[in-house]
Amino acid sequence: MKKTLSFVAGLALMAHSAAADTPVLQVYAPDYFASEWGPGPGIEQGFEAQCDCDLQFITGDVLPRILLEGERTDADVVIGLNTDVTARARASGLFAAHEQDTSALTMPVAWTDDVFLPFNFSYMAFIFDNTKMETPPASFEALLDMPDDVKIVIQDPRSSISGLALLLWVKSIYGDKAPEAWERLAPKILTVTQGWSQAYGMFTDGEADMVLSYTTSPAYHIIAEDDMTKSAAIFEEGHYLFVEMAAKLKTTDQPELADAFLDYVLTEEFQTAIATSNWSYPSKLDASLLPEKFNLLGVPQKAIFYSEDEAEALRKPALDEWLTAFSK
Repeated sequence: MKKTLSFVAGLALMAHSAAADTPVLQVYAPDYFASEWGPGPGIEQGFEAQCDCDLQFITGDVLPRILLEGERTDADVVIGLNTDVTARARASGLFAAHEQDTSALTMPVAWTDDVFLPFNFSYMAFIFDNTKMETPPASFEALLDMPDDVKIVIQDPRSSISGLALLLWVKSIYGDKAPEAWERLAPKILTVTQGWSQAYGMFTDGEADMVLSYTTSPAYHIIAEDDMTKSAAIFEEGHYLFVEMAAKLKTTDQPELADAFLDYVLTEEFQTAIATSNWSYPSKLDASLLPEKFNLLGVPQKAIFYSEDEAEALRKPALDEWLTAFSK
């Protein structure tokens, strides 16, 4: 009996030692990314199969946490930043060059950033039920002219990156007349939610006629639910391009693993998974490799895109205009 106990104890000690020797890569990510329905679980499984490591997603509001922790952060990599916030991230001096070749990216804009690496993109859009709205607006101007009994749900730009993208979309179209545009849109806003999930849930529950989301959002309904009733209203003025990125921390104690993860981000395995788990366009994947039903999605003829410096310069004045319109 003592020999058996000693043997079991020895096995447990060996297992503990092996676990202690397994390198850990900590990746800060938004809540949605690592959720059971997000891309995180599949990416974790795929990367761990080739890295001999433990990939751990630490979820939350990524940028504020990184800025608060500074050089004390335990993060090796972050994922889920977008160009509307990277000016603040870059100014922190916490991020290292990604050292990836971005010349073959399949994005609608050229990419030369050597710090923030794009992994997917989509376009901001208002999603509607095409069985209930036979004539959706074909322009932003037409959206503003819709009757006030049309109810739309949007996200708060102070807490939501999609809400902030809407501010910049409106600013790009209306410029100095953006305050007037908000005043025309405000009566149609049913509510402003803290984040995307709550807003989209209200729409799918039938509480709203339209919701601020992405042109690729209907792909989920079409592919996962065999539901063709959700569509994106495509506007003639163009749609705001929303790009999500990953980046490596200068302070990482796993630099080789961090580099390997960024290598993995641009592999066909990662990129293919993104299409049907993050329901976005992968940043480096030939269109022929996308799910066939992506061809059913509405595609804007014009991509509206601000550099991070332009987005940062416009953020506060655009937010002030929005707050003024919604405080009346």
